Amino acid sequence: MYRVKSTTVADIPVIQELTERIWRPTYQRILEPAQIDYMIDLMYSTSALTKQIAELNHKFIILQDDKRPIGFASYSTTDTEGVYKLHKIYLDTNYQGKGVGRFLLDTVIRQVKKLGATILELDVNRYNKARFFYEKMGFSTYTEKDTDIGNGYLMEDYVMRKSL
Repeated sequence: MYRVKSTTVADIPVIQELTERIWRPTYQRILEPAQIDYMIDLMYSTSALTKQIAELNHKFIILQDDKRPIGFASYSTTDTEGVYKLHKIYLDTNYQGKGVGRFLLDTVIRQVKKLGATILELDVNRYNKARFFYEKMGFSTYTEKDTDIGNGYLMEDYVMRKSL
């Protein structure tokens, strides 16, 4: 039985453990190992996650199978009324392709709709096969963007949106 747990800064170690378990297999065919290490430190260090939760008001949720954490997601408002941003959604590779990702995404959609969202937006690496999952879930490409994240690395993303 799957259960969703809201988080606080006290849950950062769980998010970091999930990141270590999920991120490398997800991006190993797309990014160089050095870039993966750089991005994990940039976005998932204790200070980065603390800032996301405590200062930027990103809402994190952890998905559990019984009591074992198997995935997480985060979202927040944007500067545009009604548009919410899905910052992160990651699922243990052993659970992918079984409807669990849909369950986690549907949970996020229910939560943001309760908060007044009319559009959910996300960024996905142009070479990430997850793009096809998002399309299947009703997202479409809104625009493309390239983001310099430092250290000579560039994030090449599609910005995708779904009307809620």
